[in-house]
Amino acid sequence: MQELNRYEYSVLRYVPRVEREEFVNVGLAMMCKRRRWIKVRIFLSEEKIRSLYRNADIDILSRQLQSFVDIAAGDRKSGPVAEYPVEERFRWISAVKSSVIQTSRPHPGLCEDLEATFDCLFGELVL
Repeated sequence: MQELNRYEYSVLRYVPRVEREEFVNVGLAMMCKRRRWIKVRIFLSEEKIRSLYRNADIDILSRQLQSFVDIAAGDRKSGPVAEYPVEERFRWISAVKSSVIQTSRPHPGLCEDLEATFDCLFGELVL
């Protein structure tokens, strides 16, 4: 049996009208500090988004969410946060925000295969 990896994940949400507290899950962030591993993936369902807010600007939303992907990947063009250690990047991504892009509270887990677990969670929570 492989060694288990402790990870944390948080679901990224599009909240078009913060006061209504309705949202669409649009991505997943996951991090394993010990492995120095972090990943963010985005999936925008225009149909789901438009069901909550028909005037949503999908292009702007896509660009904003791409910044989370770039920060997780350590892309220096994303600013100084991209150079933080993986756990600090994850904390920045999953921090409480009162904006149209929010995240769930971080959730912990244990797994053998981080990529497979990420794919499974992404399928269950976002797709």
